[in-house]
Amino acid sequence: MSVIATDQHDVAEDEAQGRRIEVQDLNAWFGALHALREVRMVAEPRSVTAIIGPSGCGKSTLIRCINRMHEEVPGARVSGKVLFDGQDIYGSDVDPVEVRRRIGMVFQRANPFPTMSILDNAAAGLKLSGGLGRSVLRGRAELALQRAGLWEEVKDRLNEPGAKLSGGQQQRLCIARALAVEPEVLLMDEPASALDPASTLRIEELIHDLKTQYTVVLVTHNMQQAARVADWTLFMLYGEVVEFGPTRKIFTSPDDKRTEDYITGRFG
Repeated sequence: MSVIATDQHDVAEDEAQGRRIEVQDLNAWFGALHALREVRMVAEPRSVTAIIGPSGCGKSTLIRCINRMHEEVPGARVSGKVLFDGQDIYGSDVDPVEVRRRIGMVFQRANPFPTMSILDNAAAGLKLSGGLGRSVLRGRAELALQRAGLWEEVKDRLNEPGAKLSGGQQQRLCIARALAVEPEVLLMDEPASALDPASTLRIEELIHDLKTQYTVVLVTHNMQQAARVADWTLFMLYGEVVEFGPTRKIFTSPDDKRTEDYITGRFG
């Protein structure tokens, strides 16, 4: 499992710093449906890469391929490569469970475990891996809550159910749960689409903070959000990459008229 090998030091102590993701000629299918076609992109360390495009264009499928969640769907398959610091995560010697630990995912809707406390929600992924004592679990869960910008709001109510938090707080709790297992890449599938403007702003501020330690890939329908938080932007249409480049260029002087039309609201 060469792509998963580490030198065993604590990623938190090393400040993570993220990893480079490179997608090469990626194709994905749901049965006979060809959902992604020859996709190429790069997500650089300590940066935010936004993926934009209309509904059904393949954005969520792409990020699910980046951490091997796509193959969990019956009848789904992929071809091409996803390189994690130069090594293919789809190699025959790679453990997909370990890939998903190192390339974490935050979903569109907050999904805290309703019967678990705030602290146990943050530690849930750690408990699945096993082998950690109670004090270590608590320490890493608390650190994750701090990194997710939630600690000051919940430090006096850690034993309350996570489901009692507001929508924005629940989403940050889910981000903390993903961070607790110490990933190096964080995939975010429209993490603020169901939130009010104030909570959305808090998530965007958090994304800006997280990129100092992680490689962040963000799916969003919100053009203003992409322009605010992303360093790089990928525009997709019908499962294909139309344009990829620095966000400022994509939004001010795109090379493809379809990109301009989408960004300016002429379709999508």
